[in-house]
Amino acid sequence: MVAAIFHSPIEAAAAPVPPAAAPAPAKSAPLESAPAPTPAPRRPPRDWRGLWMAVLPPIFGLGLLVLVWQGIASTTGSGIPKPAETWAQAVKVFSDPFYRNGPNDQGIGWNILSSLKRVGIGFGLAALVGIPAGFAIGRSVFLSRMFNPLISLLRPVSPLAWLPIGLLVFKGANPAAIWTIFICSIWPMIINTAVGVQRVPQDYLNVARVLNLSEWKVFTKILFPAVLPYLLTGVRLAVGTAWLVIVAAEMLTGGVGIGFWVWDEWNNLNVSSIIIAIFVIGGVGLLLEAALIRLASLFTYEEVKA
Repeated sequence: MVAAIFHSPIEAAAAPVPPAAAPAPAKSAPLESAPAPTPAPRRPPRDWRGLWMAVLPPIFGLGLLVLVWQGIASTTGSGIPKPAETWAQAVKVFSDPFYRNGPNDQGIGWNILSSLKRVGIGFGLAALVGIPAGFAIGRSVFLSRMFNPLISLLRPVSPLAWLPIGLLVFKGANPAAIWTIFICSIWPMIINTAVGVQRVPQDYLNVARVLNLSEWKVFTKILFPAVLPYLLTGVRLAVGTAWLVIVAAEMLTGGVGIGFWVWDEWNNLNVSSIIIAIFVIGGVGLLLEAALIRLASLFTYEEVKA
């Protein structure tokens, strides 16, 4: 007879429990290396080629002009002074540009300021009349067909042809010179402004008509921003024309101004001063052109070139 052996629960609880296997030691994580320092961004190399191309060509151009001038003055008996003689005279002229020895004997600085004052007045009056007239002609087909023949007839007239009319009407040299500047500066502003208005896309005007915008809103919100590049081009052309005209007008009317200074130096047979005046006139015109290009770049998104 097989005897069955039974263990009581108490004995089962007291039975020794085999020890659990010890957990395997965790592998130590490899030490992470410190991140390498980010190298400082390298500066782009200086564009020496662009710098040389911006500086050297003008220097070579001026050098070529001086060489041609020196050759003409040395090989011909025309009486043209050499560059060195003109430079010495320029140092003398600009050493005291604002002296006054009488109404007709003043430094070159006062003459330049007088010419710029006349140009400013004549050009300002031309802008006050020409820009609104350009907008009106560009907006109205009737006005465009009415004034286009008159503009085409009067625009090619030489500036000096208007000077006797100014002397006859205003009875004075200074207002006659301002009148000449006005009548010759007004055409570029009228033409360019009118062309700009006529080239505004018709879709813009159709939207304004659908929205029932007033004429003032159409002008300020649509026409003026679209026409501004054309308007500034007309202003640049008008300023250049005004500066050309004032020199010729002052040579005929006399008084104070860079044109009169040139004529007075010619009467004194001082050719070096005349050459100096040529460079001064060109330099002032260049500064006016650069200022207007800067102004145009502030108000337009297009690249403005000389």
